[in-house]
Amino acid sequence: MSLFASVEMAPDDPILGLVETFLADPRPDKVNLSIGVYHDEQGRIPLLTTVHEVELRLAQAATSRGYLPIDGLPAYNRLTQELLFGEQADILAAGRVATTQTIGGSAALRVGADVLKQVLGGHAKVAVSNPSWGNHAVVFRAAGFTVDQYRYFDPASHGLNFAGMLEDLGRMERGSVVLLHACCHNPTGVDLDADQWRQVIEVLDGRGLLPFVDMAYQGFDQGLEPDALAVRMLARSPIRAFVVSNSYSKSFSLYGERVGALSMIGADREEAARLLSKIKQTIRSIYSSPATHGGALVAGVLGSAELRARWEVELGGMRSRIHAMRAGLVERLAARGAGQFGFINRQAGMFSYSGLSKAQVQRLRDEFAIYAVDNGRICLAALSADKLDAVADAIAAVSA
Repeated sequence: MSLFASVEMAPDDPILGLVETFLADPRPDKVNLSIGVYHDEQGRIPLLTTVHEVELRLAQAATSRGYLPIDGLPAYNRLTQELLFGEQADILAAGRVATTQTIGGSAALRVGADVLKQVLGGHAKVAVSNPSWGNHAVVFRAAGFTVDQYRYFDPASHGLNFAGMLEDLGRMERGSVVLLHACCHNPTGVDLDADQWRQVIEVLDGRGLLPFVDMAYQGFDQGLEPDALAVRMLARSPIRAFVVSNSYSKSFSLYGERVGALSMIGADREEAARLLSKIKQTIRSIYSSPATHGGALVAGVLGSAELRARWEVELGGMRSRIHAMRAGLVERLAARGAGQFGFINRQAGMFSYSGLSKAQVQRLRDEFAIYAVDNGRICLAALSADKLDAVADAIAAVSA
């Protein structure tokens, strides 16, 4: 008998498995609104011109393909810190931030969780928002955490249950980790404003909780600076220890290059150095060092004043198109008698928590070849102007 005979079949990933079903669908008018990937008006994942220019320069330089350091490209890490916290941030001048290049934002989450598990030991508990990106709980459970939830989304208003959020955070055990979305909350698209962040930070500080901020969509709501509000408020707060994971997949349209970073913030320079040593030790045990190409592309753009300015224009174009898809869908739904979807305009980022039930989502898929996640999340960044009418027709039909 095989030693693998007892292995059970793992369930399909709820999103990636849906993509496989979409690809197998023979209907020519099918629309995929499930996976969080930005597409342009022609339905393509764009290659940003600034990224392409750096890529050509790298090819012409014909540099060797040696291993990177465990923590990645030094320029990449420095530029990431400046993008997250601001070039003149006090915590950077104080040397309080330990940043490492990672294999996407997912590796940043897992490496951060593994390091925190070593620090917290048997008391490793984390709370994620209800709902949250499905992989958040998966990553922390795999790292050995007990995973709980705090109230976040209010289905009645399609907005934030802020009172419930504060109440739940205020009951958490001291030393627990709180997973927070910096902006463009996935899956709901519902974000906190500045005053709400101030109140959350006060609770986190008062309860002795450790914030772990995930920022996968910087620049996709209001812009690079305003989207970093939560991280920068934390950096100026009395909280001495927190964690930030970030990804460049969306903002640089580099999904397959797996470019992310982990930043762990300590009380002082010496504590940050010890954190960096633990991060590097953990990375060494998992994948040894990050990949070269994607990191070099991001560093090449961010490190050039001219290219960075042009990249911000390209990023702004993607952001504006998403806003236009939101407004266009709401307008068309209202014209079809489905005015109850106006809340979509108040949500932010790539996604909308549409309020559609699992049965309604199934009807979209079966009757109209429109694919969304079972929880009703739709990716507005995958919409295009020529598909708005068909999608509005379908949503109006299943919600009538």
